[in-house]
Parts: sequence; C-alpha cells; structure tokens
Amino acid sequence: MSNQTTKQYASIFESDGFPKLSEAIPLALQHVVAMIVGCITPAIIVANVAGVSDADRVIMIQVSLVVSALSTFLQLFGIGTKTFRIGAKLPMIIGISFAYVPSMTAIAGTSGISAILGAQIVGGIIAVIVGLFVKSIQKFFPPLVTGTVVFTIGLSLYSVAVNYMAGGVGKDNYGSIQNWAIALITLIIVIGLNNFGKGLVKLASILIAMIIGYIIALCTGMINFSSVASAGLFSLPQPLHFGITFDPAACIAIGLLFAINSIQAIGDFTATTSGAMDRLPTGDELRSGIIGYGVTNIIAALLGGLPSATYSQNVGIVTTTKVINRAVLGLAGVVILVAGLIPKFSALLTTIPLCVLGGATISVFASIAMTGVKLIFTEKMDFRNTSIVGLAVALGVGLSQAQESLAAFPPAFTTVFGKSPVVVATIVAIILNVVLPKSKDTK
Repeated sequence: MSNQTTKQYASIFESDGFPKLSEAIPLALQHVVAMIVGCITPAIIVANVAGVSDADRVIMIQVSLVVSALSTFLQLFGIGTKTFRIGAKLPMIIGISFAYVPSMTAIAGTSGISAILGAQIVGGIIAVIVGLFVKSIQKFFPPLVTGTVVFTIGLSLYSVAVNYMAGGVGKDNYGSIQNWAIALITLIIVIGLNNFGKGLVKLASILIAMIIGYIIALCTGMINFSSVASAGLFSLPQPLHFGITFDPAACIAIGLLFAINSIQAIGDFTATTSGAMDRLPTGDELRSGIIGYGVTNIIAALLGGLPSATYSQNVGIVTTTKVINRAVLGLAGVVILVAGLIPKFSALLTTIPLCVLGGATISVFASIAMTGVKLIFTEKMDFRNTSIVGLAVALGVGLSQAQESLAAFPPAFTTVFGKSPVVVATIVAIILNVVLPKSKDTK
C-alpha cells in the first residue's frame, strides 16, 4: 500500500509527472524569488522614460508578469507534434529581458511604447525565422560576437542604474544624500548576501536588499501609496492598450537584438540540458524553443508586454539543484501569473523608490557585462579578436555618448545608430568577424 502511495508522485528529478506539493512549492517559490525583480524592472525603466501615467505604469508591470508566465508555460509544455512543435519542453523560466532596455529607452523617448511593441512583433518574426534556419544562421553569431553584444548591453545600463541611485533624472531630490545613502545601503546588502549568504538567502539577495531598502525609504517618508489604494483587486490584460506602430528605425534596432538573443538562447538551452540532464539539446528542441521565443513575443506585444527571454539565473538554479520537473517550474509560472492578475500587487511594485531600484540592480547590470566578458574569452584573444571587440564597443558606446556627431543625418538614422550602443556594436562585430581573416591556428 505504501509503495502505491509513493508511486503516485513523480520525482522532482524527473521531467514529467507531478511531485509532492510539499516538495514542489518551496522549489517553485525559489524560482519566483530569483526572477521577480528582473521581470518588473525593465517595465519600470521604460515607463519612466516614456512618462506614462501611474495607471499605465501598473498595467506595464502587470502585463510583464502575465506575459512571463504564459511564455514560461509554452516553453515548459509546448504546443504541436514531434514533427513541428512550438516550445522546447525543457525546464526553463522566461521573463522580461534587460537585453532590450537600452534600445527600448531610446525608442520610448522618441516614438513611444507603441513603437517598441511594433518592433517587437517584427523581432518575433525574425526569431521564428532564426529558429527555422538555426543551424545555417548560428555560424554568424559565435561567442565572440554574442559576448561583445552582451558586454555592450551591460555597459550601456550602468548610467541607468547610477541615475536611479541618485533618485532619477528630473526628480526634485536628484543627487540628494538621502537617495545615495539608501541606494548604497541596498547595494551593500546585495554584495554582503551574495558573498556571505547561503542557499535561499544568497539566491534572494536582490529581493531581500530591496525589501530592506524599501522599509528604510518608507520610514523616511519617501513612499506614496495612493496608486495602490486606487488599483483594483483583479484585472485581465488589455490587448492593444498601448497601441502598435511600426517605426522602421525601431524595427531595425529591436530586430537585430532578437536575432542575437535567439542565438543567445541556445546557450541557456544547452546549459540546462548539459548541467541538469547530462546531454546536449536536440536540434528539434533548439528549433522549437527559438520558434516559441518568437511566437510568445509576438503575442506579448499584442497584450502590451515587453520583450522576454530565457532567464539565466533560473537556469543556474536548475543546473545546481538538478530539479528538472516541469510541474515545479509550471507552479512557479502559476504564482507569477496570479501576481500579474492582481493590480494592487503591481501598483505596490510601482512605489519602489528609484534609489532602491538602482542600488539593487547595478549589480545585475555588472553581472550582465561580466557574462559578456566570459563569452568573449571563450575564444583566443589574438590581435584579430581583440580588434573586433574593441572596435565594436568603441564605436557603439562612442556614438551613443556623442549623439550630436550625427546631427547631419536624418532623425531615423540617429535613432538606430546613435541612441543605443548595442545596435552599432552588433553590426560592427558581425561584419568584422566575417571580413577579417582568422589566424592560422584558429581556422
């Protein structure tokens, strides 16, 4: 009898089946804690740049959570047959991606959120195409190129974090000692927990630091709860709430990033299967996963959600714990979905002071840059490769910091090549990698 009772539950180390809730719930919450801050922060950043109302800010956060949950479900369980499937059916968590933030802020400041969402649809189509022809396209995006792009993304986000630590550009108390004090306390807690904490405490370092920073800010009278009071208890996403517009410059900028991130996702798929399942992902899994990435982003744009991607921090949890049961990660998706359907929860998240957000996320941006460095150094850093990385980053960052140098060009050209360093760095890295001859010992 006891054997029959035991067999009705699946092991958390098996991909299929339902494990005991007593095992699944804490493991699921671990995934939620690891991704929740990263999931909402891009929406907060873009909303601030776009200057939307408090109500729309709540909607952006709400949709970010809903879209992340739906995208996670698709990658976990897939749709279709073995011949053609959408979704990798691998233990992955999907969330709103920081990789698009530099380009999104540039677009939001000139063309608005609707242009971001229109470009996202184009990017989703590009991702589907990449998925269909992944083996042929992959050769144009070696670690040297993707690492250069990721490194540039991290660099371009530093000013965002520092301005947030100071309280936010344009705010009355920008640069105040109070903002810097709270931001630095938050950052110190993140550093301390990351280096001296263990288990869940270390995993939730950013969340814990934000909670403590939030409490300090609350005690100093920095937080206003009026948006929480006016928010509802339950709400479904409002399709096309922000509209859809197709701005050519925005489509080019975001479309390039979708191509890069489609290839970058291969790294997360590979890390998951090799680290937790002792195998490499199959060609079908890669194709289905990247196609799923494209399809969910197209749907997300229609719902008003920003671009999403696989979350490396959750990949790290899977590879560390070896827990690959998809029901566990599906339960995490349910928690994220429920949180997104409660506007009061989303409104509460909008009350987080920018100094707290900046102090907590600057370490995330630093980690993004260092991930790029690690990717770059997987290849031999000879004169050719250092030239590619150096020139791509120099031109990308240089143009974004000297936008007036493009004053003679049309505004659309400046939007593509001058507002965000990522686009220029991507194009330069790809072209130089194709054109420059490889040294004899690397052929």
